[in-house]
Amino acid sequence: MSSTPNFGLNAPQREAVKYLDGPCLVLAGAGSGKTRVITQKIQHLIEDCGYDARHIAALTFTNKAATEMQERIAKLLKDPKQAKHITVSTFHSLGVKILRQEARELGLKDRFSIMDSDDCFSIVQDLAITTDKQLVRRIQNAMSLWKNGLVDPEEAIKQAVTEDEAQAARIYRSYVATLAAYQAVDFDDLIRLPVELFRSNEAVRDKWQRRLRYLLVDEYQDTNTCQYELVKLLVTGLGKKPMFTAVGDDDQAIYAWRGATIENLKTLQVDFPDLKVIKLEQNYRSSTRILQAANAVIGNNPKLFDKKLWSEHGLGDPIKVMGMEDDEKEAEQVAIMLSAHRFERRAKFSDYAILYRGNHQARTFEKALRRERIPYTMSGGQSFFDRAEIKDIISYLRLIANEDDDPAFIRAITTPKRGVGQATLEVLGTVAGQWQCSLFEAVFKGGIEAKLTDRQLYPLREFCHFINQLEARASRVGPAGSGENAAAVLDDMMKEINYEHYLYDSFDDRAAQGKWQNVLDFTNWLKEKGTGGKDGAGDERNLLELTQMVALMSMLEGQDEDPDAVRMSTLHASKGLEYPHVFLVGVEEGILPHKGDPDAPAETIAARIEEERRLMYVGITRAQRSLHVSWCKKRKRAGESVVCEISRFVKEMKLDEGDAMPTEAEQITPQNRLASLKALLQKPRAA
Repeated sequence: MSSTPNFGLNAPQREAVKYLDGPCLVLAGAGSGKTRVITQKIQHLIEDCGYDARHIAALTFTNKAATEMQERIAKLLKDPKQAKHITVSTFHSLGVKILRQEARELGLKDRFSIMDSDDCFSIVQDLAITTDKQLVRRIQNAMSLWKNGLVDPEEAIKQAVTEDEAQAARIYRSYVATLAAYQAVDFDDLIRLPVELFRSNEAVRDKWQRRLRYLLVDEYQDTNTCQYELVKLLVTGLGKKPMFTAVGDDDQAIYAWRGATIENLKTLQVDFPDLKVIKLEQNYRSSTRILQAANAVIGNNPKLFDKKLWSEHGLGDPIKVMGMEDDEKEAEQVAIMLSAHRFERRAKFSDYAILYRGNHQARTFEKALRRERIPYTMSGGQSFFDRAEIKDIISYLRLIANEDDDPAFIRAITTPKRGVGQATLEVLGTVAGQWQCSLFEAVFKGGIEAKLTDRQLYPLREFCHFINQLEARASRVGPAGSGENAAAVLDDMMKEINYEHYLYDSFDDRAAQGKWQNVLDFTNWLKEKGTGGKDGAGDERNLLELTQMVALMSMLEGQDEDPDAVRMSTLHASKGLEYPHVFLVGVEEGILPHKGDPDAPAETIAARIEEERRLMYVGITRAQRSLHVSWCKKRKRAGESVVCEISRFVKEMKLDEGDAMPTEAEQITPQNRLASLKALLQKPRAA
């Protein structure tokens, strides 16, 4: 019998850790310790059941979650080094791993390229022959949903009902062919292609099944059709007992818009009839009042699995609901209340979060926080390095540092345009595939002259010579290749590519000016770093060293220690996080729940309201100790003042029933509040 340690685990958690007789679904309510179950189960598999760490995989949805999980496992294991051998990764990282090792089976070269969404945007824009960015995004979105739903182009064309759908499906067909010609894959292919490979190649599938003998899946409710298929293909086979644990919560399924399907929870019971279901209902995060409100709201949704969260944290503070005059007043009041609340509780700024339904609500709150001198950080905002104009310049630097970087090659040669079109690049991609080399190298391969005209070949070779010259200057060691020279190389590069001219040609004056300013800020910052920083005390760096530094910075950005600041975040981005004190703002009809299409079929509207309700549930359950809910009586929309209505979800919280209502002692008068604040001010602050 196993000797799993019992400390720190309640009875259902212990059962989930120990269960190894087949497939297992752990329904883990918000704050119920699901990560603990996954990490301790991995420890149990290795130390009590004799599993080799190399044969275990844990899949999650974000790099941050994967890193944290790996660190927690290392702390649990007697030999922490074993944690490195476990595959703890996102679905996409596992997909990359499979594709890198099996590229040839799919007709890809070993060093295939992964296109980012900007690269893909440009391809779709060229194929659709349009400058309408909204249309391109819609087509991109449709293609992503098709790929995640495992719908191939021919099937998408057959299923098309309207002309718009048919056009998107035809572009999808050309897009798939273009990527194949480039020897490239996009983000969605990282899971789709391994699924197609496992379906068609039994030997490869068997190899990976032998390699990954126990699978754990976190946030299972967020899987799409393609991800579920990958899980299924990894755990099922002739005479094979499916060995996996899926951990999820049907009440927190909030990603239907990106193809995630709650149906996967239902399907699991059909595909695996002997599925063991274990519920985790004890919440370790929130007070009883917060959980009662969350249970009351989610109780209005039809249930796949019935569960009720409970806590031993006591009743906690009453939940406050505040109706505000308008959105500016709401932001102003929230900032003042947050400041007073923090003062009273002697709390830190980082104990607070302001959560909203959409990014457009953030601006007013940012203004109000700045006015009150409250530091804040934003989740989900765009990083400087993610701006298209910065990525354009970086693509040239990446290519100078590594001419085999195919996505950088494609981006640099097409932005600004240098007389190289889609057809030329497709031929180049084919040659690169035949020779198993980079696109850059393929430009100089024998036989390419027969496939391209001089008019097509000349700009290609011209561009490559230009990159080679820059590389020779960028990598030179000694004074000639560092310091000032990095600046000189950079200036010559910018002059040659004439990027400013391209911006003013492509965007209106105001947008072009903003983008060009960003580019200047970036290049000036690079030059400064090349000459040893602001004070000149650091090391001089050549352009190659600067490029490596930028690559690392853009990868690590956002991984710094969290500052002492209020966290502003959309509800979607807040999932999985927790805060002592939460302000849930803009809780009105039309915002939460989101308006959606009023003419949609009744079942579509009902499904949307259910998803919005789950979003409200996620918002409520982020709070540990106190929750403030605010809504506006009026709100400015397109310059006009519109009357708003409090969200139906507030009524569903049942705050006027039972022990949710504040007691007499909890109802503080304004005079008493003022007196207690004065008393606080007179108390000496703790050192």
